[in-house]
Amino acid sequence: MKGGVFVASMHKLHKHQARMGYLFITPTMLLFLAFTIVPVVMAMYLSFTNYDVVSRRDWVGLDNYRRLFQDSLYWQTFRNVIFYSVIFVPLNILISLLIALLLNFNKPGVKLFRTMNYLPTLTSAVAAATVWIWLLHPEFGLVNGLLGYLGITGPAWLAQTNTAMLSIILVTLWQSIGSNMVIYIAGLQGVPDYLYESAKLDGASAFDRFRYITWPQLRPTTFLVSTMSIIGALQLFDQAFVLTQGGPANVTKTPVYLIYQQGFNQLQMGYASAQAFVLAIVILVFSYINTKVNKSEESIL
Repeated sequence: MKGGVFVASMHKLHKHQARMGYLFITPTMLLFLAFTIVPVVMAMYLSFTNYDVVSRRDWVGLDNYRRLFQDSLYWQTFRNVIFYSVIFVPLNILISLLIALLLNFNKPGVKLFRTMNYLPTLTSAVAAATVWIWLLHPEFGLVNGLLGYLGITGPAWLAQTNTAMLSIILVTLWQSIGSNMVIYIAGLQGVPDYLYESAKLDGASAFDRFRYITWPQLRPTTFLVSTMSIIGALQLFDQAFVLTQGGPANVTKTPVYLIYQQGFNQLQMGYASAQAFVLAIVILVFSYINTKVNKSEESIL
């Protein structure tokens, strides 16, 4: 009898806990529904219309998508961000990891250096890009001024086709390394000490310890950093908008920047929605490929 009463009371307790759990997550789910799910559904509907804000919406079916696949400028923006990603993502991972390795010690002053490296992440992307416009100024900028002391004539960083995208890569690296450094430090501190102690007893060098212990243990962390970097690269907008306005000759124009121009400058909301959904599919594909590559490497190890 007592056992039945105990089971019944536990059942009531679980039901009460479940109700309270649903109660607490309801506000978050409502906000998610109102500001994420509903806008996505509306954007999907608009992608099949010729909505231009000022006139009524007419259903055009797949016309926006047919137009999109014939839009050479749209595909040029993907080539631009692929070039950006090929340089930005490996450098982001490498530099973040190197800084994390250098600062993964409990010594006086280390926390100060961690904070200094993390501060650019807290800076507004627009504010940071505005400062970098002055730093990269061809005549009065600090960068060209320092190069001048070395006898090097600096280029017009943001106005030349061969340096504009590299300048954006420089600015985004400066601003994103700090957050990834923190992620790598957390990953490094999760590596068990006994693995390093055993390796030292076996006579393993510092490089061998990194190759066979640190790097394999950091594989989930690297997967997170690389995935976030790829998604961020495909969604690049702020720096390209402030630094170069997509120029010169569209070499720094990105898919998000083009979507912004189509939707808010030219008021072609239907076409911009179609572009946005294709971009979302591309992001999903690259994220899926990155997941498969990491899983295949884990199986090899």
